[in-house]
Amino acid sequence: MTKKGLILVGFIILKFLLQYTLISPEYDLQRDEYLHLDLGHHLAWGYLSVPPFTSWISKIIYLLGNSVFWIKFFPALFGALTILTVWKAIEELKGNLFALVLGATCVLFSSLLSLNTLYQPNSFDVLSWTLFYFIIIKYFNTEKLKWLFVAAFVFALGFLNKYNIVFLLLGLTPAILMSQQRKVFGQKKLYEAMLLGLFLIAPNLLWQYNNNFPIIHHLNELADTQLVNVDRIDFLKSQLLFFVGSLFVIISALYALLFYKPFKTYRPFFWAFFCTLIVFIFFKAKDYYAIGLYPIYISFGSVFLAHVLKDGWKKYLQPLAISIPILIFIPMFNIAFPNKSPEYIIEHSDKYKKLGLLRWEDGKDHLLPQDYADMLGWKELAKKVDSIYIKIPNASQTLILCDNYGQAGAINYYTKEGLKAVSFNADYINWFNLEQQYINLIRIKNYKEKDNEFNQTSPYFESASLADSITNQYAREYKTMLFVFTNAKVDINKRIESEIEEVKNLH
Repeated sequence: MTKKGLILVGFIILKFLLQYTLISPEYDLQRDEYLHLDLGHHLAWGYLSVPPFTSWISKIIYLLGNSVFWIKFFPALFGALTILTVWKAIEELKGNLFALVLGATCVLFSSLLSLNTLYQPNSFDVLSWTLFYFIIIKYFNTEKLKWLFVAAFVFALGFLNKYNIVFLLLGLTPAILMSQQRKVFGQKKLYEAMLLGLFLIAPNLLWQYNNNFPIIHHLNELADTQLVNVDRIDFLKSQLLFFVGSLFVIISALYALLFYKPFKTYRPFFWAFFCTLIVFIFFKAKDYYAIGLYPIYISFGSVFLAHVLKDGWKKYLQPLAISIPILIFIPMFNIAFPNKSPEYIIEHSDKYKKLGLLRWEDGKDHLLPQDYADMLGWKELAKKVDSIYIKIPNASQTLILCDNYGQAGAINYYTKEGLKAVSFNADYINWFNLEQQYINLIRIKNYKEKDNEFNQTSPYFESASLADSITNQYAREYKTMLFVFTNAKVDINKRIESEIEEVKNLH
């Protein structure tokens, strides 16, 4: 193996080692991860929550044993492949070994370490953006039409993973139209490639059509509950933090794309950078939606800086350039990852608050970062549901109904009794087994609705009780109530069926 190959392998190994050491064992999986894992048990061409790609990975995870190791492996793998893509892009841009090491270091010691700790579509989203941009570089260099078809395939995969990649096209298209590269729109093969992409995503589009386009409802719900709290200035501030150790490389890339003659062919990337950010700002997108924009610019910046620092005294600045992302990462290690206990975070809350890490999607500050609070209390919930379930007469005829997808998914993942919890929330509304006749109900409910739950549900059962609650004060689910209702006086299945229809009609 060549020296370059050994160094690349070293970066990949370091990437995996870091990903497996950045989460403290006292944290459970995160709320969204449970839902994503359950998708693997219900394969389809679409879901209310995400496109189908995640379900395919979840199925693979399940076949591999469904352990935490494999759950964390795939986002780490997608992060490692992002490093590889940046490496290959630097080679395509004729970068030397210093450029390769600088680029890989910048990508490794960035917000991707945090992003790649969670099993969510975001990790593959960043990879698909980076890979798509790399293929565009290949096309600009060779003008071989085969790359248009490869780009269509990558876009389709990215689309089937997360619709966010549409923003890439919205930013890149006007940038190409403003450059000499606009001649690609006169190529017949471009439209054939577009048809290929459309063909690949058609099953998901058909699913959306047959299900009354839930993506539109989902976007409206996001706009009403989360995006309404997005501040455009805060969005821009967050962009500076994602690759804070690599800002000098990204800024160098933008300068080089405008003034460095060897990069004249790639000038559309300069305009694409700003066009894409403008589109995100216009739609008041969440800040992390834009993370996939940056890795390819690290490729450009690394190659340009390698040119600037290649001769004379400037070459002695090369180690400094490589060390900057690492030096900035060191203090971030203590505050940007779930590797500290809740007690430590609360004790040092001022540091977390200054960085905006305590701000949740509701626009308010809380004790812990939202993702961390979403990683607590789940094992406790599943254990308590199991213990309640085995004490109920005719337990096999018990419906476990949850308030949200996190509760249902966590019970399904951690249960020792083979339970299958459901909810009217997210995709679980489509996963009720109404062929099974139920006479008992375990109801997981927000503590603020304790009285309402008793008043509304207990008349339909012979007995009702509050069996337990979540006691982890740091969990987002703190005080969540576990109710038990036994020996139904009515047909539960018919009532559930009518409620499902009611919820679906509201959507």
